[in-house]
Amino acid sequence: MKLSLNWIKKYADLPADLTMAKLSYDLTMSTVEVEDAVSLADNLAGLVVGRILTVEPHPDADKLRVCTVDVGDPAPSTIVCGGVNLAPAQLVAVAKPGAWVKWHGEGDPVEIKPAKLRGVMSFGMICASGEIGLAELFPTTRHSEIMDLSDFEVKPGTPLAEALGLDDIILEIDNKSMTNRPDLWGHYGMARELAAIYKCPLKPIEAAEFTGMTEELKVEIKDTERCARYAGLVIENIKNVPSPFELKSLIWRVGMRPINLPVDITNYVMLATGQPTHGFDRKHIAGGIYVRRAYEGEKLQLLDGETLDLTTEDLVIADEKSPVGLAGVMGGKLDSILDDTTELILEVANFEALGIRRTSQRFDVRTEASARYEKSLDPQRVDDAVAIAVEAFKKYFPEMRITAHTDVYPRPLERARVEVDLGFLRRRLGKDISSEEIVGILSLLGFKTEVCGGSLLVEAPSWRSTGDISLPDDILEEVARLMGYENFEFSPPTVVLDRAVNQRVLDMERAIREYLAFRCNMQEVFTYPWIEDEFVAAAGADTEEMLELSTPPAPDEAKLRSTLVPGLLKAVSTNIRYFTDFRLFEMTQVFFNRNFHSVSEAAAEAGELLPEMARHLGGAFVGGDARQLFREAKGVLEYMHRAAQMEPLGFAQLKKPLWADEKLWVNVMKGQEMIGSLALVSPKCAKASGIKRSLAVVFELDVEKLVPLPSRQNEFTHLPEYPLADFDLSIVFDENVAWSEIEAIARKAELVRDVKFIDEYRGAQVGEGRKSVSFRIWVGSDGGTLTSEQIENVSKQVVKKIGKKFGGDVRGAQ
Repeated sequence: MKLSLNWIKKYADLPADLTMAKLSYDLTMSTVEVEDAVSLADNLAGLVVGRILTVEPHPDADKLRVCTVDVGDPAPSTIVCGGVNLAPAQLVAVAKPGAWVKWHGEGDPVEIKPAKLRGVMSFGMICASGEIGLAELFPTTRHSEIMDLSDFEVKPGTPLAEALGLDDIILEIDNKSMTNRPDLWGHYGMARELAAIYKCPLKPIEAAEFTGMTEELKVEIKDTERCARYAGLVIENIKNVPSPFELKSLIWRVGMRPINLPVDITNYVMLATGQPTHGFDRKHIAGGIYVRRAYEGEKLQLLDGETLDLTTEDLVIADEKSPVGLAGVMGGKLDSILDDTTELILEVANFEALGIRRTSQRFDVRTEASARYEKSLDPQRVDDAVAIAVEAFKKYFPEMRITAHTDVYPRPLERARVEVDLGFLRRRLGKDISSEEIVGILSLLGFKTEVCGGSLLVEAPSWRSTGDISLPDDILEEVARLMGYENFEFSPPTVVLDRAVNQRVLDMERAIREYLAFRCNMQEVFTYPWIEDEFVAAAGADTEEMLELSTPPAPDEAKLRSTLVPGLLKAVSTNIRYFTDFRLFEMTQVFFNRNFHSVSEAAAEAGELLPEMARHLGGAFVGGDARQLFREAKGVLEYMHRAAQMEPLGFAQLKKPLWADEKLWVNVMKGQEMIGSLALVSPKCAKASGIKRSLAVVFELDVEKLVPLPSRQNEFTHLPEYPLADFDLSIVFDENVAWSEIEAIARKAELVRDVKFIDEYRGAQVGEGRKSVSFRIWVGSDGGTLTSEQIENVSKQVVKKIGKKFGGDVRGAQ
């Protein structure tokens, strides 16, 4: 937000010796962050007002003229110019040598130097408004039109900033630092704050007086929850004419574009007080003003030309026939100030912040008015806005008359009241400050304070009573910032070292992250908790299990995740555009639309409930070989318990996920309980997710079900005294026989020490629906080295057991 220092000084008598560096520092330390302080005069350095004495044709250029110009120097300056509206006695803006301008208003600024133009020396430049950043104040109607200052009564040589009244400082305030301070969204509010900081007088805004009203303006608020106050004035004898330069300059310098005098007055009131106002053409309002919810199917064309399909959630300003404005956001195009407007209804109203924010987001319409309303303005500010508006209309339209004034105020503001213990303030401030000092500081800010024994009863002013002040800590902050944070001595915190707490669950989660990142070469990702509908549908997620946001970041991102799979699919789809082979994982919160609970009794009474939540772990392996990816992912999960010191995981095929391939899937088990799934993403799901040219294997499991072990359970095992022997087997099985079942049978054979999977083969040699599984077996004995006959017997025993169980055919043995 931009603020004019000269405008602020109209309300607050700031110290004469106050520098911009000092003001910026003090305001930043106590209230809001000042990002910059820009001098408009510095931007116009080297520019002066000149009077053209003569205009002669250029001897060698038809479009150029040779001018002699009085710029306040002892002798006139010769300047070559291509302006189409040059005339003797005309006052113009002249850039003397050394000034910086933009040629034709484009590109980077260039320095003006004496130069020969087509054979004639030129000592300066007669400027167009766009070349010196003043195009909105002095709009042009023709190409190469120079800025005409003949309406200004100034002497040649006067600095341009002084001649135009632009010797001002513009403060640029960080909006985020004042989100919770709606009272500062206007020049008067900031002047009030500076008056408190520097203990200087603040000019009060005198209330407007209304006498001799000749008609009645009907105003009815049908939704008092969404509109706390509505004041309307009928103003006659006005015209839609350009604003005088004084008013245009005020609103231009703080970032708004001048439009016409009635509209500029409404913007002036908003910039002065922070209270938005709006004008309706009186002739286009049928009957009275009604503040109501829109009816289903109603439409409204806004000032910017966009036509909205309204819903019953939208608050509108309507007459007896139809909506004429979107409350708190923007007026209607057909009923606002028009070219032939001679009388208007001035709206000064207070709307509920949350409703304005939702409407603005739903239609993606952000305005200066909505930005202020959604900060929770206090209804009492309406009085200040009405007073300044009446004063401005009287000043710029001396013949105007106010024929009606209606003020409907169904929900008067209750000022915030806080009781705070003096001992609490002194302990937290670290200073033995007296109650008189505290009362004095708070009174500077408009607070009323009563000392009751060891406590203070504090009543906040109206402009601080819309949510900003509610706790003793808020009063503490007010006292501390006015005292100056830089005036508090550093006091190191007292640190008490207690016995370390062994948090095994947190240690396990960290170990899982480190295992996946460092040992498994996976990249950790962090995704938003809301997910797009297309990925929800692609994963086949249960939407009834999902919570929906009341104000989503986008219409198709309203659902909160109850599973990590949609987010992983989006991450794969995004990254696959740049990489064809990668691994990623995420461990984070998921939310379920069930088992709601509150964190406290007070929260339960207020209806603040939390849904069931859990931590899930998900991962994705992307590449070109489906079975290799599946084995890699399964191996990662199989050995995770060793790295994370937790109970081991198992695998079984119980329930296929909807997003999984028909054949390559498995459920993740902890004992007999299913806690997740691992599978190749099916072609249908991959296509719906935009996953092309690569395959993806995804897993997800419930971290809440993982059980950390209290300590490592290491067992001592002797190294074998006699060498182990190994042999390989290749056996053909039906397609549906799992390796885990084969391994379990092989390990039960006598003298078998270990079994490892090697490979599997599918093809014409083994037949349709069959696969050849190759694996290696290690055998040994504590009694001595095994003979070839013993090894052969073990091999036959393994083949027999497997054949009896699964009917496998041996392809070969070694």
